[in-house]
Amino acid sequence: MDFQDIILDDKDKQNLLNISRQTLELFVKKHSRYQVPPSLITPNLQQKAGAFVTLRKKDKLRGCIGTFQPQHPLYLTIRDLTISSAAYDHRFTPVEEHELPDVEIEISILTPLQKIHNIEEIELGKDGILLKKGIFSGTFLPQVATQMQWTKEEFLGHCARDKAGIGWEGWKDAEIYTFRTIVFDESLFR
Repeated sequence: MDFQDIILDDKDKQNLLNISRQTLELFVKKHSRYQVPPSLITPNLQQKAGAFVTLRKKDKLRGCIGTFQPQHPLYLTIRDLTISSAAYDHRFTPVEEHELPDVEIEISILTPLQKIHNIEEIELGKDGILLKKGIFSGTFLPQVATQMQWTKEEFLGHCARDKAGIGWEGWKDAEIYTFRTIVFDESLFR
């Protein structure tokens, strides 16, 4: 699994973070959707790729929404995921204006999903996982395993129980997919 089809240079990353920040500010303050200026839309931002937008406030999760099946160019996907992370992550109340100075944005661009048949194929810290079992599914980005200092079994168990709702050992008879990410956040360009 590699990133040969996903090309983003530093300017593209900076533009995506700028789009996300402008979207967050405008949506929270005025409930309006940011119209991305053509000057920010490079050819690389017109490609389609899965992505997640993660919002953190003082190093604590404040919202995180993503998609594996993008319907739009990357710059629109990031704009729409920013709104969803700020207002529609059911785990949190919507972000309020007074919080904006403390909210940090992290963007994860995803490789296509790869179905695996043995958990030995998972590289902790490099691979994210998507579990599917019937109508249930759950996912973790690769950085979750590292941040939580989990073993592979804990990574799978928490995803199965806490995200997919199929019990701690539910991963054992679920379909397992892996993916990798290009991750960048606002601290990169300060």
